[in-house]
Amino acid sequence: MSRPLSDQERRKQISIRGIVGAESVAELKRGFNRHLHFTLVKDRNVATPRDYYFALAHTVRDHLVGRWIRTQQYYYEKDPKRIYYLSLEFYMGRTLQNTMINLGLQNACDEAVYQVSIPPGVRTALGGIQACFLDSMATLGHLQPRYEYGIFNQKIRDGWQVEEADDWLRHGNPWEKARPEYMLPVHFYGRVEHSASGAKWIDTQVVLALPYDTPVPGYMNNTVNTMRLWSARAPNDFNLRDFNVGDYIQAVLDRNLAENISRVLYPNDNFFEGKELRLKQEYFVVAATLQDIIRRFKASKFGSTDSVRTVFDSFPDQVAIQLNDTHPAMAIPELMRIFVDIEKLPWDKAWDITKRTFAYTNHTVLPEALERWPVDLVEKLLPRHLQIIYEINQRHLDHIASLFPNDVDRLRRMSLIEEGDTKRINMAHLCIVGSHAVNGVAKIHSEIVKTQVFEDFAELEPEKFQNKTNGITPRRWLLLCNPGLAELIAEKIGEDYVRDLSQLTKLHAFVDDDLFIREVAKVKQENKVKFALYLEKEYKVKINPSSMFDVHVKRIHEYKRQLMNCLHIITMYNRKPPRPEGTGCPRAAPAAPGYHMAKMIIKLINAVAQVVNNDPMVGSKLKVIFLENYRVSLAEKVIPATDLSEQISTAGTEASGTGNMKFMLNGALTIGTMDGANVEMAEEAGEENLFIFGMRVEDVTELDRKGYNAQLYYDRLPELKQAVDQIKSGFFSPKDPNLFHDVVNMLFHHDRFKVFADYEAYVKCQEKVSELYLNSKAWTKMVIRNIAAAGKFSSDRTIKEYARDIWHVEPSDLKIPPPNEPRDAGTAGNSWLGPQGCC
Repeated sequence: MSRPLSDQERRKQISIRGIVGAESVAELKRGFNRHLHFTLVKDRNVATPRDYYFALAHTVRDHLVGRWIRTQQYYYEKDPKRIYYLSLEFYMGRTLQNTMINLGLQNACDEAVYQVSIPPGVRTALGGIQACFLDSMATLGHLQPRYEYGIFNQKIRDGWQVEEADDWLRHGNPWEKARPEYMLPVHFYGRVEHSASGAKWIDTQVVLALPYDTPVPGYMNNTVNTMRLWSARAPNDFNLRDFNVGDYIQAVLDRNLAENISRVLYPNDNFFEGKELRLKQEYFVVAATLQDIIRRFKASKFGSTDSVRTVFDSFPDQVAIQLNDTHPAMAIPELMRIFVDIEKLPWDKAWDITKRTFAYTNHTVLPEALERWPVDLVEKLLPRHLQIIYEINQRHLDHIASLFPNDVDRLRRMSLIEEGDTKRINMAHLCIVGSHAVNGVAKIHSEIVKTQVFEDFAELEPEKFQNKTNGITPRRWLLLCNPGLAELIAEKIGEDYVRDLSQLTKLHAFVDDDLFIREVAKVKQENKVKFALYLEKEYKVKINPSSMFDVHVKRIHEYKRQLMNCLHIITMYNRKPPRPEGTGCPRAAPAAPGYHMAKMIIKLINAVAQVVNNDPMVGSKLKVIFLENYRVSLAEKVIPATDLSEQISTAGTEASGTGNMKFMLNGALTIGTMDGANVEMAEEAGEENLFIFGMRVEDVTELDRKGYNAQLYYDRLPELKQAVDQIKSGFFSPKDPNLFHDVVNMLFHHDRFKVFADYEAYVKCQEKVSELYLNSKAWTKMVIRNIAAAGKFSSDRTIKEYARDIWHVEPSDLKIPPPNEPRDAGTAGNSWLGPQGCC
């Protein structure tokens, strides 16, 4: 077993994670000590690891601030088009190390930390903020609620998932800056009054939206953009009637009801729940954001509050708003409300401007995930918006009727309002009608969106529908998480690939280079040893680092088919000994939303693990580990150590996936169906370099037409029958033999995702995987071919495509000068500018 490198050895070997430049080590040490004393009011005798982390974070942030202000000054002076990316949630990951990499401070900070003798591990002590698109856009606005509680922390107790609150702000956030001077009112409830001068929304309840800004640095280009989060606050003039009758305490307590809007993130994104609080959150974000956008559009210069632009004809030339899924869809009627009711624009002109401003990204084809808000709820919470949606729908249906006279069924299919027991608003239809561009996030997904999910709309306006295949940032998902591989690649093809991932194709020249093959295998083995030590420490399970690390990283959902993986694990277990010594399969499945079947799947995986891991006949040949509380920081450990990546969703159900791209870039091979971005990964690397199995989309469609009968597969396949019978009989749950009755019943009678239909092909494909894994050289050559083909899947490429095709802004080679140089000293670089001011 090779020894993992120490942090000091890694510091010496890694050149591309940051160059010690003008920011000297001595300056960083002074900043660190200053913040420890004056910001945190601690000395070295009483400082905790968290204090050291905050001191270092504030020191690094100091180097952001000048660039942040300079970036905003540049935007206000040049007045380019501004791009706003509206999303109800981001999964950021930790900020500190990513920021050091993007500013080129990594080595200097490492050396400063070493010289001031900070205890090891401090630099990775806390969580922060960053995500792939934010890294690539590094020049865009991002708006969402500032949830006090994020997605829950998942604990596994006796094999069951238990949710704990994620109080991520408990100790403060060194990266954010509150902007109370830009607090804005958001209205709810009330009624609408119509008069000769137009509609007026009155008698509303007001909640204040307090913005918090977080800097998002681009990679080595001095550009620092802004992510703006909104926090709900009750107004100070709350319920004076209660106050006056002496019920002051109750009036104070009622403030909490208003502030609940930004209290917690809804965890389930695969199943729509029509909860009033969720609708409040969605409207809260878009109402605050649109006021902010219009204020900025009207303002003349940095920090100005004076309105200069009062005509909105140029609005779509200055503003682009990307709707990330349907969650911010209320932005469409809200912008119409502002234009028609407040700015007094004629409807047709307001609608033209609105459509040219918005674009919509679809993220799912699952019908249960699409938002359909009850009309009664919208009427109660947002009465004026319901009237506007009705008007949009009437004009839309009039247009359809003029093109397709007497086609009543088409009108019903394309209406924004769904009739039934409960009248509902189809938010995806609203997004399509109110946007100038609609895109899916992988070729196959975009095709399904056009030909199946929204076929009528695509027939009406085919030019509106596009594809923008997702991507990942190589800064976090290679440089940060896998420095050994990043350095190895840089030695062969240079360091420019960090900015232009397509340069990875140069690695094809080294596929037959014996030395490079050995070095790639060595980096992978070192990552596996580190991860094995982590698993032993955290999960008390000892695994053989020479065994295949077969990892299934997905949210728990039936369409992602963790159950098929589980059935294969049981099959391997039943084949004792499962595989030749040293090629066993530790597996991981993270997760999970809070619905019943997901929790039963988690319990089943843990029950199977309990049996397999404690069977002396199996020993070290097969281990099953369910990784608790999967998150970005854990992904940074898992992904570099993975040999085989499971991407096994039913063909036609996964929009894209980005985990598949992260694994590919980090030297894992893929076993998967022709679904999501797997299709394009196979195109780029060659299908022979992935382990592709199972039904294609057309096969699934044909099986649906004929009718899927799970019993036929159960009767025909003895190993499948044995595995299912063991689950059904209580082999894995002896204390409660009927525990998994619901899981078995679903597999036989309600399995829309056809696990049994692909089981045989999956098991045979896994046998091919095992065979190749025994030939280390052939396996590593296939790994190199995959890494060389991963260049397409950079989020830099994705964002450039959005910029050119949807937002209509051209990438720029301008590089903003650093704060210590004159502002007109811009030089050529690889950044592009599509801005959003922080103020």
